[in-house]
Amino acid sequence: MKYCSISEASAKFNIPESTLRYYEKKGLLPLIERDEAGRRLFSEDQIALLQTVLYLKNTHMPISHIKQYIEWVVEGDDTIELRLEMLKKHKQAVLAEIALMSGSLKGIDEKIARYIKRTQERKEKNNGKEEL
Repeated sequence: MKYCSISEASAKFNIPESTLRYYEKKGLLPLIERDEAGRRLFSEDQIALLQTVLYLKNTHMPISHIKQYIEWVVEGDDTIELRLEMLKKHKQAVLAEIALMSGSLKGIDEKIARYIKRTQERKEKNNGKEEL
């Protein structure tokens, strides 16, 4: 099996090593192996699990829920239905947040367009003034 170091995992996902240590401490990265010197070794399975943790974290799932999800992953196939239900609920929350953000972004775009128009009108007005 191929392993990578914490620095390689950090670089792969563009996150600080301290974040990986924090995730491990919080139980989001269980079963991390270590070499003779005590350095963390990330297997391909651990990298895949880390990717999932990041997907969930990036979509604002609380750490406590991510931890529960990971615990169910470790427990095995008997928890597939629980994981499926959790992910379905989370997907709905993400879609609701996207809808809220899209609506808010539309409002921001309208403000930007209004300010651009007003700025152009002021420039045109000032260009029309004769200088003494």
